[in-house]
Order: sequence, then structure tokens, then C-alpha cells
Amino acid sequence: MALQAPRLDDRAFNDLIAEARAKIPLYCPEWTDHNLSDPGITILELFAWMSDIILYRLNRVPDKNFIRFMEVMGIRLEGAESARSPVTFWLSAPQLNTITIPTGTEVATVRTETEASIVFSVDRDADILVPVLAHVLTSSPAAEGRSFINHNVTNITNGQTPIAAFASTPPQTDDAFYIGFEQDLSNHILGLELEVERAEGAGIDPNNPPYVFEVLGREANQNWVQVEVDRDTTLGFNTNGVVRLFLPPMRRAPRNDINAFWLRVKIDLQKNPPPPNYGVSPTIKRLRVSSWGITADTTNITRIPNEVIGRSDGAPGQFFYLVHTPVATRSGNEYIMARLEDGREERWYEVTDFASSGPNDRHYTLDSQTGEIRFGPVLPQRDGTIRRYGAIPELSAGLIMTSYRYGGGIIGNVAASTLRVLKTSIPYIDRVMNRRPAAGGLNAEDLETCKHRVPAYLRSLGRAVTAADFEYLAREAAPGQIGRVHCLQPPLTARGEIKVLLIPSIPRLEGFIAPESLNLSEEVRQTIHSYLDERRLISTQLEVITPAYQWVETEVRIRASRHFEFEKVRRDVEMTLFQFLNPLSGGQDGTGWPFGRDLFVADVMSVLLKLNGVEFVRSVKLFPVSYDNGEYIRGAEVEEVPIVSHGVIVSYRHTVKPD
Repeated sequence: MALQAPRLDDRAFNDLIAEARAKIPLYCPEWTDHNLSDPGITILELFAWMSDIILYRLNRVPDKNFIRFMEVMGIRLEGAESARSPVTFWLSAPQLNTITIPTGTEVATVRTETEASIVFSVDRDADILVPVLAHVLTSSPAAEGRSFINHNVTNITNGQTPIAAFASTPPQTDDAFYIGFEQDLSNHILGLELEVERAEGAGIDPNNPPYVFEVLGREANQNWVQVEVDRDTTLGFNTNGVVRLFLPPMRRAPRNDINAFWLRVKIDLQKNPPPPNYGVSPTIKRLRVSSWGITADTTNITRIPNEVIGRSDGAPGQFFYLVHTPVATRSGNEYIMARLEDGREERWYEVTDFASSGPNDRHYTLDSQTGEIRFGPVLPQRDGTIRRYGAIPELSAGLIMTSYRYGGGIIGNVAASTLRVLKTSIPYIDRVMNRRPAAGGLNAEDLETCKHRVPAYLRSLGRAVTAADFEYLAREAAPGQIGRVHCLQPPLTARGEIKVLLIPSIPRLEGFIAPESLNLSEEVRQTIHSYLDERRLISTQLEVITPAYQWVETEVRIRASRHFEFEKVRRDVEMTLFQFLNPLSGGQDGTGWPFGRDLFVADVMSVLLKLNGVEFVRSVKLFPVSYDNGEYIRGAEVEEVPIVSHGVIVSYRHTVKPD
């Protein structure tokens, strides 16, 4: 049973008034008018109000003691987390020289009469390179592998030697046209200017041609990653025009013994089957490439340079405040500089506390939430001496914060296409926009939430021994970025082996979850692995991975109740299935589908029979679905979907039909 903290005095304002009125006949029997208009009753209410305030403060004493206890244990409230969003910068036209988007470039939402703009800053310099076409290959799948044809780049650029985009006649699945670059064009907006000699591909759907643009993903274990098409005025390589692509992160790799950053156009006849007369490949007469912009990572922070925080009075324990809060985690060029009267400048260094600071150490502490900057105190020792914990800034020295960043909170989780204002002017940049919603913004932790962390902290004490320790510390390592964590240990793993399964936080859980949203970034994974590796037992082998996602498709046949419209019931059933078969919000308890828990037809029936408007469920069909390189492959109907111990269910598609 949970411990209940007693109220030191549970009387409220009305209780105090009632108690005082009850004593009037005892102490003042001649006072008979107890109406609210009586001055004596007014005085009683005034004193009751003052007593209520005193009792409120008295009942706050346990909270204060709890806070002091947490301070002794070194527990602090978590600061606000800043949202992040990739923002695309478009050039007004392709340029002949490299254009740089500097670190700190600010973009923002549109300011309105009632809402201030929300500002994001570019995390690091982003160079919009001028692409140079280095290699052109065409290939077709051969019986013993893939065969390549190397083409002369100069002839293709000048339009001297037309080439067939796809080597096979007629074009077949996996025929590909390769474009190689010596430069890393990751995150660029690449333009392909095409002149086509003849339109042999006529008859295909120009808005959905059977072509897929792909690049090799940056991670070593990634294969070809599909590229998002911004626009295609060639009508599927049928007319002269421009294809504009949003390139994802790329890596250099060999093709036909040529190392380059490769972009390819691959035939996928299953995506959109062409008509029977599609028998000859489009012929490319001329190909030129250009950059139209770049996508840069941004964070919901604002940079403040060279803020004067005050002047030293030469006393120990001085404190000052920054103007803006909450303050983001400091980088190497963000520190306090003391400017002395003789013109010299001294750099001071931030520490978490002064426990190990000597009398000559130029140390200070900075509270990210309140913006309080404090210098070391001077304290008496047991032998009567005085010890100085940290140096004291020289008298009259000017104190300057060279730079700091502030911001954060859920307000930064803005929707897609809302960051459209470029606050920092950059030549040749025409417009900006975030094509994806911002995510990761968290408000600062409150006291009640922090109290819930204390038992887990005391159990682990910063050491990972039990499964609960690993799960708690994994969340501590990357706050706000992990939606769910689960630890596997023997006997589900080999002896001495620990597997920590991570599912990233997803802002929108309703409906279908794109596979890309379930990918955990290598940076976050490595951060958590390093954090846990420092705290594990030396005999433990640690592995931090994402789960094995098992996609599931269902076909449900139901009968709606007499007074319900079937279309409304159908939508409710579909959304219920998306929610129930969900790695983060699914399962019977709504905390995510249990790891390693098989899915049965009876599970689906039980959850659907609870819905209003469902009279009965005629049938439920389950289909396991595999996902590979952007393609979903549905398996045969099964009565149960088995899940491995490190696996979890994810919804693919649900079809609801009337009985």
C-alpha cells in the first residue's frame, strides 16, 4: 500500500468560520445577529482567511523537506527540452558558387496579433554545393548478377550522344539509371534537367510513373532509400523538363568499381503497371544537374550573444541572473568572461557544484531553469579556518556571458509547413519551410513528476543491475526521445547478455505509423548505449537495439447495431484496431503491445465487441506483413501471429466490411 502523507492541519476556510460561529454563544451570548452583514462576522471571516493562509503554508512544510532531501541526493528537476525540425531552404535559382547557411540562422512561424512567433535556429553550417555530374551508368539485372554500362559524361552533358535510360528492351523491373557524384549531396534539393529525344514511354500515368528514385543510405547497414520527389515536369521522362528531388543522407559506395555518391532511377513495374505498348525505354538526349537548396537541422532555441550580467563587488557567493530562460545546455563557446579594469579578460568555467573547487579555481554554477549564475562561497571549517570554494571575481570586474541559447517546451512542437519566416537574411535564399512537424519539445519537469523519479533513482543509484535499472537509466539518458523501453535478460537472452529495446517517441499515434517514424537515430542509440555502458556490471554484455516490428493487416466483417450508421461504426472499428495493435499505445492496458506477446484472432474480437454500435463480429482474418525497402508483402491468412521475444506488433492496414 502506498504511503499517504498526512495534512498537518486539514481545516479549511469554511471549517474555521463554522468553528468560530459555534463558540459565539459560549463567549458572547448577547451577540445574536450572525448575518453576513454584521461587522463581527466580517472580522471573523477576515481572521479565518488569514488562518487559512497560515495552514496552507504549514502543509507545505513536507514538500520543502522533500525538496531538501532531493537536493542532498543530487536530484534536480529536468529542464525544458527543445523541439527539433529539419527546415528546407530554397534558392531563388541554382547558383554557380557554394551558398552557406550559417549556424544560428533563425527561422520562425508567422507572428499574429495574439501569438508571438516561435523561433528555430540552424544547428550547424549547411553548404549548398554546386553539383558536378561525375558518372553515369545504366544497368539491367542479369542471370549472374547486375551488368553495368558506363557512359561518357561529357557527351551526355552536351547532348552529343543520346542514351536509353533503361538497358532492357522492353524495360523490366530493377532496370536502373545511375548518376554518380564526387560531392556529398546529402539533404540537398537536386534538380535534374532532362532533354528527351522521343516519348516511347507514352501511355504511362505521368503523375505516377513506374520509376523510383533512390540513394544509398548513410548508415552502413542501410540499403537503397527512396527519395521524395518535389516536382516532375518531364511527365515520366516523356517531355523535356526538370525533376526536383529532396535527397536524404547519402554515403559513398562502389558501383561497377566506381566509388561515388550514387542516385539511381529504378524501374518498379509493380508500383504502377504500364500499358502493354510500353516497350521501349525513354531516350535521354541531355542531362544537367543543379542545386535548388538544402534541408538543415534546426532547434527551437534563440541565441543571445555577449550579455552583460553585472559587475563583481568582490564578495564571495555572488549571484546574478540571465535575462532569458530556460537556458539550453551550454556548448564549448558559451561561458562567462570577466573583463578586468586593466583590460585583461579571464575565462570562467561552469561546474555542477563547488564540492571539489579550490580557492583559485575560476568556477561558477548556472541553473538552466532559473538562469541563476552563482560564484563560490566562503565557509568556516571545523578547525576555525576559512575555506574558499572557488575563486572570487576581482572587484569591479565586468561579467559577460559570451553566448547562450534559450528556449524549449512543447510550444516548439509546431506542425509541418509552419516555419516559413526567414529572420536572418541570406542572399539568394527565396523561401524556407519545414516539410515535417517539429518534435521532441518538452516542458520543464514539475515537482510532482520529479517525486515519481525518486524511488527509481534510489533503487538504481546510477547503476544498471536489474531490468528496471536499465529501463529507468535509458530514459534518463535521452529524456523525451524514447517512447518505450524494454529490457530483455536471461533466460530470454544468452547468459550474461542484456538487450535494451528502444522505440522512439512519436508525436502522433493515431492511425497508421510510418516505418520511418519507428527508426531510432544512430546518435540517440549511441548516446543511450554509452550511458548504460558506464553503469552496467563488468560481466554484462550490453546491446541497445530497436525491436523486431511485426506488421499486421486485418480484414474484419461486422454488423452494425440498428440505430448506428455503418460508416461511423467502420471508422470507430478501424481507429480502435490502429490503437490496439500499436507498439506505444496498444495492448489491453494501453501502454503498448507487450513485447513477445503473440496476436490471436480472439484478441481482436474481444476488443471489437466492446465498441458501441457493433452488434456482432462475423469474422476476423489476420495477415502477417513483411516490410522490405519500402515494400509491404502480405502473407497468407493465419489464426495467430507469432512474435519473437524482442518483437512487437505494428498496424499496417485494416479493412472493415459489413456483414
